[in-house]
Amino acid sequence: MRIALLTRNPDLYSHQRLMEAAKERGHEMDPIDTMKVYINIASHRPEMRYKGDILTGYDAVIPRIGASVTFFGTAVLRQFEMAGVYPLNESVAITRSRDKLRSFQLLSRRGVGLPVTAFANGTSEADDLIDMVGGTPVVIKLLEGTQGVGVVLADTRDAARSMIQAFGKLKAHILVQEYIKEAGASDIRCLVIDGKVVASMMRKGAEGEFRSNLHRGGSSRTIKITPEERSTAVRAAKIMGLNVAGVDMLRSNHGPVIMEVNSSPGLEGIEKATGIDVAGKIIECIEKKAGPNRTQTKGKG
Repeated sequence: MRIALLTRNPDLYSHQRLMEAAKERGHEMDPIDTMKVYINIASHRPEMRYKGDILTGYDAVIPRIGASVTFFGTAVLRQFEMAGVYPLNESVAITRSRDKLRSFQLLSRRGVGLPVTAFANGTSEADDLIDMVGGTPVVIKLLEGTQGVGVVLADTRDAARSMIQAFGKLKAHILVQEYIKEAGASDIRCLVIDGKVVASMMRKGAEGEFRSNLHRGGSSRTIKITPEERSTAVRAAKIMGLNVAGVDMLRSNHGPVIMEVNSSPGLEGIEKATGIDVAGKIIECIEKKAGPNRTQTKGKG
């Protein structure tokens, strides 16, 4: 098969591993800078161009679209979908999962475990918002934040009130969540592929850091998850409509609670922590879903 890899940086570990795994299985993978694709939207002959060439002849596309370029990246992905190219994750599913509020609403409607969460935009009722989630300490998150950026822990009511008011002056959309103290600054990342958890790791925040993101100096190790955690991860990915997802959850006193469902999960941390060939399993998923008999014209125009 011929596979397009939508990425701004093909040198990242995750993207190098995907290209290696594809090559090992006899496939051709082309890294394409998402933001340098330009599109002709026409009724009869829609096309995409990249560096002067028409992008055609692909059996599948792997979207590795960063949060900051979601709007344009999903537009490019939709164009691949219109051309009949199999998307590892569909554009609508990526858009759904990137919207933190929408994803929480969808998960809540389906009864998936979540931390108690309130949503606001510059509210003057900071104290009422804090009370809604059970009082301090609380975690305050910017809806647009990624990799732990825009996430703060407020231990006292005064600190929480000040942070909510400060974000309000910036006219920022925020989530206020209960702090799951029993999680001990650790979370679980489950890698879900095609409806199955293929790898799991526990991430622990650095000393004095309540966020467990590896980008912020956290550590990771392999972990055996419970049947309930496995079921929760699979359900969360399915609700988002994602074939491949990194599902982050906390162990709370009332069971697993979802923190985020990531449509472009990094592979380095989980492959190194577990020794599992996650990249290879992603390519296997594409082989199964895209199929060997896809009829498309090969080669660039």
